[in-house]
Amino acid sequence: MAGASASIPCVALNTGHAIPVLGFGTGSSSTPEDLAATILHAVRLGYRHIDTASVYGTEGAVGAAVASRADLFVTSKLWMNDAHPDRVLPALRESLARLGLDYLDLFLVHWPLAADENKKPVPLDMEGVWRAMEECHRLGLARSIGVSNFSAAKMSRLLAFAAVPPAVNQVELNVGWRQEKVREVCAKNGVVVTAFSPLGAIGTTWGSNAVMESGVLQDIAAKRGKTIAQVALRWLHEQGVCFVARSFNKERLKQNMELFDWELSDDDKEKIMGIPQRRACHGELFLSPDGPYKNLEELWDGEI
Repeated sequence: MAGASASIPCVALNTGHAIPVLGFGTGSSSTPEDLAATILHAVRLGYRHIDTASVYGTEGAVGAAVASRADLFVTSKLWMNDAHPDRVLPALRESLARLGLDYLDLFLVHWPLAADENKKPVPLDMEGVWRAMEECHRLGLARSIGVSNFSAAKMSRLLAFAAVPPAVNQVELNVGWRQEKVREVCAKNGVVVTAFSPLGAIGTTWGSNAVMESGVLQDIAAKRGKTIAQVALRWLHEQGVCFVARSFNKERLKQNMELFDWELSDDDKEKIMGIPQRRACHGELFLSPDGPYKNLEELWDGEI
C-alpha cells in the first residue's frame, strides 16, 4: 500500500517503511455521509496517508475508498476494549476485514489504558499488549506498530522493554501545545511523532481556538499571503513532525497540501514560540476514582 507522492514528502520509520508527512484524518463527530467519495477526492489531490481507527466507525468508508489503490498508507488504531493481550490480534483482523485490506501500514494503541466489558477504564497491561502488537508486526499484518496519546514518561517505559520499538507516537500537537517533552524522548529513540489536531480541532467538544483564532498566526498568514492553517501546518513540518489534518472541504484539502515550497522566517518562528501553551484533549472521560488514572496528572504524568 505504501508509496511516495510527488507533492507530499515522506519520512522514514524505524521499520524501514516511509510515512507521508501529511495524512487525511477521518475521526470526527460530523463525518459526511459520502466520506468514501471525500477520501477518493483527497487521494486524487495527492493525499497518500489515510488515518482511521476502530472507534471512529470510518474503517468501512476508508476501505471502500482505498480498495483499488496500491500506493496508500493506511493507519488504524486499537480501541481500549480490545487493549488486552488476547484481543489485539483478533481486533486487528476485524479492522482489516472492515477495511478490506491484507495488512495495515501502521497500527497504533489508541490510548494508554484498557476497558472492561462494561467500558470501565482498567489498567493497561502495557508489556502484554505490546508483545501482542509485536506479534501482529511479525505476522506481517501491521508493517509498523506504534502508540497514541503516550506521555514522555510512558514512552520511556515502553521503550525500555520493546523488542520492536514503536515507530510512531500520535499525539495532540500544534502551535498551542508543542509537546516538547514527548518530542525529545521520541527524537532520541528514533520514533516519529505524528500530530493529531494540528489545527486545534476547533468545533469539536474538546477542541481549542488557540490555532485558528491566533492573532500571531493571523498576522503571519496575512504577511505571507497564506491561510492560517497553512502557517500552522508549515510550522509543524519545520519541526520534523508528521500531521493528520481533518477537512471535508475540497478547497481546504487542497490548501493544506500547499506547504512544501516555502518557509517560515526566523521572526515568524520566534513569534509562534510565544503562543501560550494549553492541552485541549485532556481525556477526562478516562479518569475514574477507582483508577487506573484518578486525575489528569496521573494520565499525562504531569505533562499538562
